[in-house]
Amino acid sequence: MGERGVTPPMRLVVLGLSLTSAWGNGHATTWRALLRAFAARGHDVLFLERDVPWYASNRDLLRPDFCRLALYDSLSDLDRWRAEISEADAVVVGSYVPEGVAVGRFVQQAARGVTAFYDIDTPVTLAKLERGDEEYLSAALIPGYDVYFSFTGGPTLDLLMRRYGSPAARALYCSVDQAAYQPMDLPRRWDLSYLGTYSSDRQPTLERLLLEPARRAPQLRFVVAGAQYPDSIAWPANVERIEHVPPADHPAFYAASRFTLNVTRADMIRAGYSPSVRLFEAAACATPVISDPWDGLETLFAPGQEILLATEPETVLDVLLHGSAAQRDRLAAAARRRVLGQHTAAHRAIEFETHLLAAAARKAPRRCGSALAMAAGHRE
Repeated sequence: MGERGVTPPMRLVVLGLSLTSAWGNGHATTWRALLRAFAARGHDVLFLERDVPWYASNRDLLRPDFCRLALYDSLSDLDRWRAEISEADAVVVGSYVPEGVAVGRFVQQAARGVTAFYDIDTPVTLAKLERGDEEYLSAALIPGYDVYFSFTGGPTLDLLMRRYGSPAARALYCSVDQAAYQPMDLPRRWDLSYLGTYSSDRQPTLERLLLEPARRAPQLRFVVAGAQYPDSIAWPANVERIEHVPPADHPAFYAASRFTLNVTRADMIRAGYSPSVRLFEAAACATPVISDPWDGLETLFAPGQEILLATEPETVLDVLLHGSAAQRDRLAAAARRRVLGQHTAAHRAIEFETHLLAAAARKAPRRCGSALAMAAGHRE
């Protein structure tokens, strides 16, 4: 996987939240893995990113080797790329793009090829729309995107098509770059780790599944890594705090953890079928995961065999204090096999390509000369 297929090269333009900075967001690692694998299949990619100060001061990828990268500073500045957007075979707008509604209108007006929205925050987006909050997407824009790629699968896809009029809502889960995320033989500094930006709706679960176990077992070692945690949090003495772990250091972070914790946002628990990229990253690094439960998780990992589920601190403590090294290693190996077989960036790039081709087939009469439309015609 990851090698160029039979599809003719496509010209893809992506307008995403960030490719250059993974600080305080999970979008960058998702885009990097997907677009690297997509480019490896022979496609040309241009990524357009809004130049904002909070990412400008925390950039960890300035010169990607898998795509062209350009920064724009305003909606009017975006017009410099009108020709590239017009001539592209496909144009994808991501969630949380600044002034995303105006950007989406611009793309839908200028693009002649396939247009798509990639929602890396689908349950959050839908909750916003229900409240009338159109920070980066409006309900009126959804029917105008030929494909709605969603981080959430399951019943949410039907909702997007039935209620919001999407012509094609398709799950495109996050994934892992298996070349970058591999097991490492390092001393284990922590018994349980957590990697994630602060979120008020995740914090009660983090309190219950990590901070409370830390208080009850002071002999164990814990770590919470991520930005934006308020100063008001009372961290137990055996919980180390790391403000930020760059993506390049994620494998070492996981390797130094006996177990790692996955905590899901409330909107994503309600929707189900919303895996975090941390699940796939940790599993690829052969670090076993303890997760809060949610609908659809069992379609990705087998509970008890590839992942452990917990709702109370007692469950976490039982795993950390009484589980054997052999049990841990079996769980880690099984999870790694599952990820390498189904959830790498190479898998997602093929899914991405397939859905773009299908959308091009639906638009073929209007743009029969494009690479996507021609390829779609060959697939018919």
